[in-house]
Amino acid sequence: MHDPRIIVALDFPSAEDALKLARKLKPHLCRLKVGKELFTAAGPQLVEKLMHMEFDVFLDLKFHDIPNTVASACKAAAHLGVWMMNVHALGGRKMLTAAREAIPQSSNTKLIAVTLLTSMDQSDITDIGLQGKPEQIVMRLAQLAMDCGLDGVVCSALEATNLRQQFGADFCLVTPGIRPADSQENDQKRITTPQQAIENGASYLVIGRPITQASDPLLMCQQLNSEIANLM
Repeated sequence: MHDPRIIVALDFPSAEDALKLARKLKPHLCRLKVGKELFTAAGPQLVEKLMHMEFDVFLDLKFHDIPNTVASACKAAAHLGVWMMNVHALGGRKMLTAAREAIPQSSNTKLIAVTLLTSMDQSDITDIGLQGKPEQIVMRLAQLAMDCGLDGVVCSALEATNLRQQFGADFCLVTPGIRPADSQENDQKRITTPQQAIENGASYLVIGRPITQASDPLLMCQQLNSEIANLM
């Protein structure tokens, strides 16, 4: 598969656990996501090991700080050679622009922005004082990301249809909160199945526990790829 759509979330507390799973998977079937817990525990050395195994790595650290700090972090991530990294759209225009400008034009690293976490629902949004429904806020933040030259956004697959219509085929939509039809929601609120996500216009599907906790992670990855293969 030239451009695997599945990104496996390596939500593990150690490099040993992450590498154990990675050895069971195949780079042509999936990419890998390294988030805050694993990166804090294992650092860039793990990312380099995963890339040495020929996996594309999505560095999911959601940079959100003053523009200069975020720019420096993005420059370091690009130098590391990750396939994709993200920042938080709520950091604002100056921060997003600084992040974009920090990544060398020669780099192939994709830069995307988090809109709203898929664990958040309307009550959470009300608590922090944001105005509007989740889909309205996501649309505003996605527009800001595009205006600042970013490659796409992280969003719920429930919002992907409107975003795809608004921003066109080249805007990257990375959708967490993906659960096979027969699995548990866990801590995600705004979720869809893999098939629904692709039909809604998602570019890539972030899938964690349904693969990482499967008795046969490779088989599960193959099954999920088969499920969405005829939709692409």
